[in-house]
Amino acid sequence: MRAVVQRVGGAKVVVGGETVGEITGEGLCVLVGVTHDDTHEKADRLARKLWGLRILEGERSCSDTGAPLLVVSQFTLYGDARKGRRPTWQAAAPGPVAEPLVEEVCARLRALGARVETGRFGAKMEVSLTNDGPFTVLLEV
Repeated sequence: MRAVVQRVGGAKVVVGGETVGEITGEGLCVLVGVTHDDTHEKADRLARKLWGLRILEGERSCSDTGAPLLVVSQFTLYGDARKGRRPTWQAAAPGPVAEPLVEEVCARLRALGARVETGRFGAKMEVSLTNDGPFTVLLEV
């Protein structure tokens, strides 16, 4: 699994004019990509890493502050544009594999005590955020 994690001062996801997920104030916006060999164990490891990642103000984590997370599925994180001008998506897991694993990350975060908002899997989403810092980290588990 791969995640792009941004420390934000707020973020939201809009689908078809409707806000489907939103966090206000300090938190994390997390774009999550899934590849073919990802497992529930990797989803658990990613959730624990996100919950304890000390990138909020004062080197604190969401577990320290109770800051919310906005988790958005993002198959394009496994795009490969090394050849030619058009990326390939072969490394991205198909929806029936990826969707349950992204949901598992969210469920594990909630079980740890996190407030989690989400996008809508497979939808055309408009994601807006205020990157605080800017601060962006790439995680792979």
